[in-house]
Amino acid sequence: MKRLLTLLKKELRMHQRNHSLIWIPIVFILLAIMDPITTYFLPVILENVGGMPEGVTFDIPAVPASEAFGLSLSELSMFGVLITILLTASSISQERQTGVSELLLVKPINASHYIGSKALAKMVVFTGAIVISLLFSGYYVAILFGSLPLIYMMLAIIFYSCWFIFVISLTLAYAAVIRQQYMIVGITVLTLATGSIINGIFHHKIPWFYNNLSALIVEMLQTKTVSIDLLLNVGLLLITSLALLLLSFTLFDRKERL
Repeated sequence: MKRLLTLLKKELRMHQRNHSLIWIPIVFILLAIMDPITTYFLPVILENVGGMPEGVTFDIPAVPASEAFGLSLSELSMFGVLITILLTASSISQERQTGVSELLLVKPINASHYIGSKALAKMVVFTGAIVISLLFSGYYVAILFGSLPLIYMMLAIIFYSCWFIFVISLTLAYAAVIRQQYMIVGITVLTLATGSIINGIFHHKIPWFYNNLSALIVEMLQTKTVSIDLLLNVGLLLITSLALLLLSFTLFDRKERL
């Protein structure tokens, strides 16, 4: 445990030196608030842009607060996830290229310490960014579209953080056996995209599938109830994340011994 904490401190200091503890939350905040604000001011934007025939009007239906919050989840699920994959993949591939990982593993440090410290550091940074950005989103949604029940908004943030824990674990599992960063990123994105396709086709039969988390969270905000499907989804994400991390320990150890 002491070695794990020492490596964790090293990872967090690296994030501090790279200023990622500052710019990642800022980028996530911008992603989270961009769509709700744009959606609210869309009629004004269309009116001021002009170019429409005289007398033509658009009646844009009112957007419920839950759906406006869902817009933030959609942006983070796309661009936020991509940033997470890129930074997680580079954390191992770059140290392999520079030989840092070999120097660390010569010491009394095993694969679980090495991978575990990176996983914990990334989870701290990115789940922290998720919490901050969605709190900003909830604030703007409350001002522009109406307030959300505080307890359910906090549950939404906690549940959605599980998706990023899963993404980090999946990326590290691929990074344990693949050295090239672009390959790690490509295969991880392909895996998530395949999951989205499966969810799009079979979501009515398996509503608790991995990629359906955002829709289940929006449903929770609308109905003000935590569904069984949502709990199954979160449980599946956490169990799979743990399994992927344990697998990455074994795969990384075998790869480095070759």
